[in-house]
Amino acid sequence: MTQANANNKMVVKLLIIVVGMFGFGFALVPLYDVFCDIAGINGKTENSAASYQSIEIDENRHVTVEFITRTNTGMPWEFRAETARVNVHPGELSTVNFYVRNPASTNIVAQAIPSVSPGTAALYLNKTECFCFNQQPLEAGAEAYMPMQFYVDPQLPEDITYFTLQYTLYDVTARAGDLKPKQNPFIVPQPETGK
Repeated sequence: MTQANANNKMVVKLLIIVVGMFGFGFALVPLYDVFCDIAGINGKTENSAASYQSIEIDENRHVTVEFITRTNTGMPWEFRAETARVNVHPGELSTVNFYVRNPASTNIVAQAIPSVSPGTAALYLNKTECFCFNQQPLEAGAEAYMPMQFYVDPQLPEDITYFTLQYTLYDVTARAGDLKPKQNPFIVPQPETGK
């Protein structure tokens, strides 16, 4: 075999490896989703409101739902759940309020991204109202209370008695377009100061 043939074979092998690595890179996202489903981590919730129909409340079971809040790096807002955890009966409609304050000198638009742990519980968490469904604009110095109304499906597996819902708040002002802070229905008016 000549040196040219050996070089050509090596080039073909390297091209196959490059194409394989490129394909593997695209496959990582669905593979990660499958891994999360199997491992029960990084649970994703629905991005649209569930409808609450009168269902039988399982008063023999208690499920504890813990709420954790955080802001992404560079997001200056103060963000917290007014209630750290609630005990609910599966099928029972509950409401939890979240507080935000924009201490910055500029208007900011935020988007909350939820995740549930263990991930399996995300399939049974039904939000009928949530600030996470829409971007939340807030004027400089303003504060707001944002409700999240939910119920846990009575079909939740018996072994899940506790799960955590975490919201991470991101600054999406640059991508928000023409959203104006006055569109936020949850803004708490600032008290007027007398002169």
